[in-house]
Amino acid sequence: MCLAVPGRVLEIAERDGTRMAVVDFGGVVKDVCLEYLPDLKVGEYAIVHVGFALQRLDEESARRTLQLFEELGLLQEEFGDPWEAAAASAAAAASEASAKQEEER
Repeated sequence: MCLAVPGRVLEIAERDGTRMAVVDFGGVVKDVCLEYLPDLKVGEYAIVHVGFALQRLDEESARRTLQLFEELGLLQEEFGDPWEAAAASAAAAASEASAKQEEER
């Protein structure tokens, strides 16, 4: 599932001609494109979908939504734990390599 998630703008900078922000989604920090909201400022909240800030949001609504998403486990589903994902991927690759070696014997 791919959600539109509220996040708080921490930093804004232009990168390769594109207005970008570092955005905090309840503890998960991601880079986000601000081209659709060129007047968004540091400290403000926006709804973000697939890496694009789409709509400004007030702080209370953003916090309530983030809390609800967290309670429902949707933040974990959307962002996951990158270390956990990397460990699972490495374990799967090792298992596949082991199975292939067994077949070759």
